[in-house]
Amino acid sequence: MIRATTSTLLSPEAGGPVKRTVLPSGLRVLSQSVPGFRSVTFGVWVGVGSRDEPEQLAGATHFLEHLLFKGTERRDALEISAAIDAVGGEMNAFTGKEYTCYYARVLDSDLPLAVDVICDMITSATLTPADVESERDVIDEEIAMHADETSDHIHDLFAEQLWGKSPLGRSITGTPESVAGLSRQQVVGWYRRRYKPSNIVVSVAGNVDHADVVRLVRKAFERHWVTEEATPSPVRRGGKPVPTYSGVQVHHRDVEQAHLVLGMPGLVRDDERRYVAGVLHGIVGGGMSSRLFQEVREKRGLAYSVFTFGSAYADAGMVGVYAGCLPKKAPEVLDVIRAELESIAGGNITPDELLRGKGQMRGSVVMGLEDTGAKMTRIAKAELVYGELPTVDDILHRIDSVTLDDVARLAADLYGGTPALTVMGPFDENTTAFTL
Repeated sequence: MIRATTSTLLSPEAGGPVKRTVLPSGLRVLSQSVPGFRSVTFGVWVGVGSRDEPEQLAGATHFLEHLLFKGTERRDALEISAAIDAVGGEMNAFTGKEYTCYYARVLDSDLPLAVDVICDMITSATLTPADVESERDVIDEEIAMHADETSDHIHDLFAEQLWGKSPLGRSITGTPESVAGLSRQQVVGWYRRRYKPSNIVVSVAGNVDHADVVRLVRKAFERHWVTEEATPSPVRRGGKPVPTYSGVQVHHRDVEQAHLVLGMPGLVRDDERRYVAGVLHGIVGGGMSSRLFQEVREKRGLAYSVFTFGSAYADAGMVGVYAGCLPKKAPEVLDVIRAELESIAGGNITPDELLRGKGQMRGSVVMGLEDTGAKMTRIAKAELVYGELPTVDDILHRIDSVTLDDVARLAADLYGGTPALTVMGPFDENTTAFTL
């Protein structure tokens, strides 16, 4: 018989305590105690995302996330939301390409309620035919609303252009056609195959005691799931590289502002150069003193919004630049962005820019962990996604160790190739105004 095992991942002196318990079912429970805080954020992370879906199930993971709020054997949809509202708490969920998260933020005294409600949703969703059909319409509305948010939608179009028909290139929500084609049987089957204790991480941060958390979680799960002994699912690692594509795609929209995304393949998640990439991000387009903000907005007044972005997965990554501007200025904005990226790829980075980039990343790391939600997310991702939990001091040390040569070499690697360009605005889709 396998017993529950508990270990300390970070001591109080190292920024903890962060403790980890593995239950016989393979369910992992992590907690970070933050004395002095009166709030607690409780999250359940499932190791399944949109990239895990075969083409015929595109959108199923996000569909399922919606359905778990519709009702369980013990509560209907109103009772689920009212339970958390009644104590002044917040509850939500989100689906990513590699995981799904359900979470609630409540007063520390209301943690038992949050555990009970969310674990009830995870273990005992009814997924009735009526709920499936009504939520299908809600998701169609969500897809339409997202398409209307052109500054967001262009990032989905760019991912599709860069990664093509691969699961990483597909929208997390699916399309109206794929959602319409999902049957209740398919969604229920996806739920039963993917929502297993060994594929789940429970993460809690705030004014909590780890033993109390484990007791609450164990009671909530074992009440509904009688499972066999299992080992936790391993961290997702990279396999065969995801093919990438370059070129130009123009999407016609009758809007007042043009949107441009110029990007290229980036680093995979566990690449040792990820701290160098964070510093480079700050130098190129991560703040008001960044190269692109100064050149595009401050000096030339070409665009209101311009910034860099990046995403990293187990076997693929992307980096890019977004700009929103008047349509008549779009070709010039593109020329300036390309010129700056070529300059930076050629090693034109100053020591002052390096210091600012490092400072920006240090501040982002520390200030980004100032609430229980961020702490909960950090320890969950360390377990489910990264497989390690470095101390904040260790992260700051890795940032401080980045050199000008490191940044120059990575800039040459990332920006030296042929990019992909996605443009959205009142343009003819066959226009030759945008070239690479």
